[in-house]
Amino acid sequence: MNDLPKHPAAPDPANEFASDSSSIDPRDFRNALGTYATGVTIITAAAPDGKPYGLTCNSFASVSLNPPLVLWSLVVYSSSLTIFQNASHFTVNVLGASQQALASKFAKSSDDKFTGVDWTPGLGKAPVLAESVANFQCRSVNRYYGGDHVIFLGAVEAYTYNAQEPLLFARGAFGRFLADDERKKAP
Repeated sequence: MNDLPKHPAAPDPANEFASDSSSIDPRDFRNALGTYATGVTIITAAAPDGKPYGLTCNSFASVSLNPPLVLWSLVVYSSSLTIFQNASHFTVNVLGASQQALASKFAKSSDDKFTGVDWTPGLGKAPVLAESVANFQCRSVNRYYGGDHVIFLGAVEAYTYNAQEPLLFARGAFGRFLADDERKKAP
């Protein structure tokens, strides 16, 4: 029995993209990825002085049920990167279909995104947003560098959820899920 790979080793993706030698067109690749509908979240954390920070994110995913682990990623040139890298905790706030304006607000650069936003401090003072479909309060476990993003791994220490409809994002636009019975009723 031979355990050697049956295909040639691929180049390291981090080096491939950093050197601009990829044959993949970034804009077209982004369009292809956009066909995969995702939920919309706002990831929050607190600075050492307690100031709340947050950003809209759709790269959230579950990793493990036992132990309960989740991940999300942030582009390396984000102005909030150091806040999240140094925070002991972060909260993943899953947005509801009625929270599109909130998603848009946190997607833009602003000194105080939390003005007029109802929230409470959670674990590590990471903001928990009111009326979210779910929230996952996480202890920062590790981070990994992947191309032009930092991948944050979190251990879920507390969570809540409800039956509200989640906000979705696909092909560059917000939307909602239509169950089979709702599609049949649509004109």
